[in-house]
Amino acid sequence: MTAHDRLVGVVGTGTMGQGIAQVALVAGHPVRLYDAVPGRAESAAESIAGRLDRLVEKGRMTAQERAAAVARLAPAGTLADLADATLVVEAVLEQLDVKQQLFRDLEDVVADDCLLATNTSSLSVTAIGGALRLPGRFVGLHFFNPAPLLPLVEVVSGSATDVTAATRAYETARAWGKTPVACADTPGFLVNRIARPFYAEAFAVYEEQGADPATIDAVLRESGGFRMGAFELTDLIGQDVNEAVTRSVWEGFYQDVKFRPSLAQRRLVEAGHLGRKSGRGWYAYGDGEERPEPHTAGPCEPPARVTVEGDLESAGELIAMMREAGIEVTLESEDNGTRIVLPSGGQLAQADGQTSVEFRDVVYFDLALDYRAATRIALATCQDGNPRTLSEAVGLFQALGKKVSVIGDVPGMIVARTVARLIDLAYDALTRGVATQEDIDTAMRLGVNYPLGPLEWSRKLGRSWACGLLEELHERDPSGRFAPSFALLRHSYTPKKWESSE
Repeated sequence: MTAHDRLVGVVGTGTMGQGIAQVALVAGHPVRLYDAVPGRAESAAESIAGRLDRLVEKGRMTAQERAAAVARLAPAGTLADLADATLVVEAVLEQLDVKQQLFRDLEDVVADDCLLATNTSSLSVTAIGGALRLPGRFVGLHFFNPAPLLPLVEVVSGSATDVTAATRAYETARAWGKTPVACADTPGFLVNRIARPFYAEAFAVYEEQGADPATIDAVLRESGGFRMGAFELTDLIGQDVNEAVTRSVWEGFYQDVKFRPSLAQRRLVEAGHLGRKSGRGWYAYGDGEERPEPHTAGPCEPPARVTVEGDLESAGELIAMMREAGIEVTLESEDNGTRIVLPSGGQLAQADGQTSVEFRDVVYFDLALDYRAATRIALATCQDGNPRTLSEAVGLFQALGKKVSVIGDVPGMIVARTVARLIDLAYDALTRGVATQEDIDTAMRLGVNYPLGPLEWSRKLGRSWACGLLEELHERDPSGRFAPSFALLRHSYTPKKWESSE
């Protein structure tokens, strides 16, 4: 299928259909567009030609290349005009019966060796292909929007998909300049399955009144290293679209509590507050509207000296940073956890799934992708916490050049609980054979722009970090939402642990 002279058919001429057609066209293929609504294929061809004009203006394509591409593009009056295609990709309504009927009709037209592909993001590839006479040549080719710009393509094998068909689809995507990842047919595939906690935990912290959307978004960006926070990202995607995907994955997993949708987001959708496209979502986008500022603590005096018990594990860089800031640091070995003891006698500890109210005088700080590079740190304490301890904790991080957001006493805080749950779902997918470790991390970095893939996060934080934090969260919320998967439990027991017990 990678030969550039082979015809590609695209059915459905909305945003995704046009994007996929443009990708195939720029890769050198002749492309025919079909849409069941008269006139839409012609309009789509004109739109694609216009986008190619803009590529010429930006110097990304020559005028000659643009002319040749436009000459290879043609609308199709009927499905029969796709008879000589070697690949047909559909991007029509996300309705199972509509897609099944389309592919049954295509089978009456195309040759038996034509590869048939769906761009569905929410339906079962197996279920769509189950209606076909030759389901072995049917595969999922899930592009991300906008298809010409985003590199990732999920190549999804249904239960009946032949290995040769999946390989052809994979190699085609790669020949088109994309980065394909192979995955099994599971609800949400890779990206939409594993990414659910990124939204769910942010919404849960908000629903628990731990912090407002602007603060949660700022912490995810400036501490977690994510490109966008969950609230601003879902406003960009569309609350209706994001909530529909979440609901589809939840229902696909028989309403597993780990994928439970957010009631707060449901209320947004019901109110018609769909995000940027409607002018209001979590934030307002009308003329003159200003984005709310995240909560940022006022200036506090830093402690002159602290005692560090243990090595602070993934936050160990803080020791050198405190010394560079002129804070005297005394190190003491500690067998039971790690913490920073402040002059007040209170303790500063990294988020571990417990809450401040459970202890006499503890302030928690959130996980950061890179404590030196982070520009903001979140702190959590209970309402009855020692004000002096909180002030010293705020001043300490301000002395390190960080903005500080004080949130409610939320177990696992914001970044830590999000990353732990991403790691858990990633190991669950890996163990179930949904995809390889490399493809999981690639999918999450390229599909949703995460700073690290979840399995990369796990290697950075240690084998037992996510499991330990989730066990603490599960103890405080035994609904099953935070229960570590068996895959993560098994992974957390390192070979060294077993070897040392022999």
